Amino acid sequence: MTSHLIRISEVFSGLVPEILGMLGAEKVKKLGTEYFLFQTATPEFIKDSPAARFVRFHIPVEHSWPCNPEKMDGFIEKASQSIYYKFESRNPQTLLVGRLDPGSQKPYYKALASNLRGRALQVFELPEGSPKIAEEQDPNKETLFCLLGKEGLFCGISTPTAAGGIYPGGTKYISQSAEETVSRAGAKVAEALHFISMKRQLPGRGAHWLELGASPGGMTSELLKRRYAVTAIDRASLHPRLSSAERLTFIRSDVGEFIPPRGARYDAILSDLNGMPVQAIGHVTRLKDFLNPGGLVIFTLKTTGAESIAEISKLEKDVLTAAEAGGLSLIEQTHLTYNRNEFTLFFEKA
Repeated sequence: MTSHLIRISEVFSGLVPEILGMLGAEKVKKLGTEYFLFQTATPEFIKDSPAARFVRFHIPVEHSWPCNPEKMDGFIEKASQSIYYKFESRNPQTLLVGRLDPGSQKPYYKALASNLRGRALQVFELPEGSPKIAEEQDPNKETLFCLLGKEGLFCGISTPTAAGGIYPGGTKYISQSAEETVSRAGAKVAEALHFISMKRQLPGRGAHWLELGASPGGMTSELLKRRYAVTAIDRASLHPRLSSAERLTFIRSDVGEFIPPRGARYDAILSDLNGMPVQAIGHVTRLKDFLNPGGLVIFTLKTTGAESIAEISKLEKDVLTAAEAGGLSLIEQTHLTYNRNEFTLFFEKA
């Protein structure tokens, strides 16, 4: 039996018993708002089980310290030393610390995670050239991930690729306040780009994106921040904040009726369309002839109305079949932290 820590979005709370059952989970304990600590005799579950698509982040738990850090004197020093003695010989590329309750407004554990990482890195004395920030990691080299909260400290070594993200817990906090962003969808595409960067090189600066179903423009805004050019299509208008945005072409049209202008070529397609998933992927495959070879497709698979793992699996299978028939190859699929009842699929033009 081996111990594991996984993250399942609260969106799927009604499916948690079925998911854990499919993973062969025993001695289950909930930690924080979305994490589950358990033992299993089948550690290969993360890639083999149909339930794996619901697991946002996963590490084997190789060191745990059940405690309440707020009530313990010298927690940071004691934790740093215990982490050092347990993992120093494993030579991880870096050490990252996150929170078991990342959505909490309480600042204590955010500060504690930062301070623990700082002290632990001093104790480890990683060699020169080791990644200083999460984005600098090699996704296929081992990282020491640590999660902490009022339930204690839980640590394990994994590659970011196997864990499901370059950040502890699988995601970086991205503000969704109305003052800073057009809509919450901006956080979704930002996280999608963080995720897929582990698998392939992102489109270069200045690349041209075709965005299907762009209104009100949260994703559009996020792409523009990254110095991409965007052609955005939607029947509804974009947020007034984008009215004078550079590198943006907005075409007010039904996606099903949109025909790119003569000579148009795109480096990537972003689709966050509502409606039936097979119809949505059909719009993408219809336009893939305007996508440059090897072009990236980020597609949101909406599962609203599906109430079981079997129903969600059927939707996904239908989309994958249509995508393959349309000349798109699947790179990866995941449930992002900023997704709701939906999954994000990544394709490239074959």
